Amino acid sequence: MNVIECRGLTKVYGKTKALNHLSFTIEENKITGLIGRNGSGKTTLLKTIAGYLRETSGEIKVFSEKSFNNLMVSANVIYINDQMNFPTALTLREVLNVSAMFYEKWDHELANRLFDYFSFQSTHYYNDLSKGMKSTFNMIVGLCARCALTMFDEPTTGMDAAVRKDFYRALLKDYIAYPRTILLSSHHLEEIEDLLEDILLIKEGREHLHMPIGELKEWAIGIQGLSENVEEWTRNKEVIYSKDIGVNRTYAVVKNNLSEADHQKAKAADLALTQVTSSDVCVYLTSKTKGGIDDVFIKD
Repeated sequence: MNVIECRGLTKVYGKTKALNHLSFTIEENKITGLIGRNGSGKTTLLKTIAGYLRETSGEIKVFSEKSFNNLMVSANVIYINDQMNFPTALTLREVLNVSAMFYEKWDHELANRLFDYFSFQSTHYYNDLSKGMKSTFNMIVGLCARCALTMFDEPTTGMDAAVRKDFYRALLKDYIAYPRTILLSSHHLEEIEDLLEDILLIKEGREHLHMPIGELKEWAIGIQGLSENVEEWTRNKEVIYSKDIGVNRTYAVVKNNLSEADHQKAKAADLALTQVTSSDVCVYLTSKTKGGIDDVFIKD
């Protein structure tokens, strides 16, 4: 069953296309990483899925229904970000109590255990929390609601490293016990890739890659050596990144569809083939130039 179906989804703000004919499907009971640079359209996409925004054109369906202003979708979706608004008159404990009345599958026992584990005080108010503690409280609400579609938009903003690890561990354990569809948007791909089953990479509002995380780890390969040898070897190959790494030496990243002959030619030219991390692949693919920041220092 497809939980999310997008076909030609477009969202326009003035003259800017935040989403640009985006098409993809998300199956149920999977954790999908939503990856992209700032301004790529991630938050707009999540808010459109949640029904907060109406699409400009195209089609989006959640649980086979249009998401905008849909009570069934709202009852089965939770969207967690760093701009959460909770009633200012309620204490943190009271917010959890109210949440228990709103979300059908709410796990109040888990919420209380997490509340105590992260050292929250029952009499404190949400607006008085630090940025990191707000993110941690948001995480508790997002996990314990156990909505069929749970979306976390940069959920670890402000958290220290130890709390981020606790969040990822809690997310994985609860997902294994109670599978549901989870979308996780994060700038820390290297921290979350072991959680993910699929990855959706978007660039300038378009789908750039959508594949199992295992395939992404093998999607590209790095090569380095004498610049003239690298240039010759990469000719007619899809180069996604290149930079100078010393005197007359170059490092390049190409799409990994190499033949045995390519490997033999690399060996003969004394070129070293290296693995490229998933995080680096995403950075290179979403960069505006093949050399990244280094291109700024190249004079015409």
